[in-house]
Amino acid sequence: MKVVFLPSATPDVRWFARYYRSVFPQGRSSARKHMAKAVTLLSENPAAGRALPEGDQRELVILRTPFVLVYRIAASEIEILRLRDARADPTAQDNPDRGPEA
Repeated sequence: MKVVFLPSATPDVRWFARYYRSVFPQGRSSARKHMAKAVTLLSENPAAGRALPEGDQRELVILRTPFVLVYRIAASEIEILRLRDARADPTAQDNPDRGPEA
């Protein structure tokens, strides 16, 4: 199945990039590889992540990173809703300028 990042994930993707660019640059290459592997896993096995109590949402931990893909399975694609930093207060992540230390 096709995996698409919805606009709701855009600030999270920016935080992911900013984190690995400025806070932990030595982990950038590895994190990108693990992100790509997670997306591939979802495309091949949409039910790979655990079900969340929020209706049709699921989450998949991106190995060796503090990030989690929050997604739902639609009729013809997998929709990434958020790229959550698991260390952060979920309400803090609603502000794209704030990371886990905010």
